[in-house]
Amino acid sequence: MALTKIDSYLVQYSANAFARRIGVKSGATYIGQLVFMPNGSALPADKLLGTQPQLYYHLEDFANCVDLLRNESPVYLLWNGPGAGNENGLRTSDEPMGEGE
Repeated sequence: MALTKIDSYLVQYSANAFARRIGVKSGATYIGQLVFMPNGSALPADKLLGTQPQLYYHLEDFANCVDLLRNESPVYLLWNGPGAGNENGLRTSDEPMGEGE
């Protein structure tokens, strides 16, 4: 399981046929992208583009992902690889019970 700490992110909310994306960085290096496809569509398999994981979500998950990046610390990019059976995504660190908002 590869976990890479996310230090910053950028939102690319393009018009027309381009998918909405969130690029994630560790330090000054882009380490991956969250790509948001239309709700109800079949999602492509997660993949590598060069060395950067491309993780696919439905557009309805956009607000949840942005919320994690804005409000949790630290947040990690989880990459186990392409293909069925490999869990990829965003992950927070362990949090104590009863921690309030």
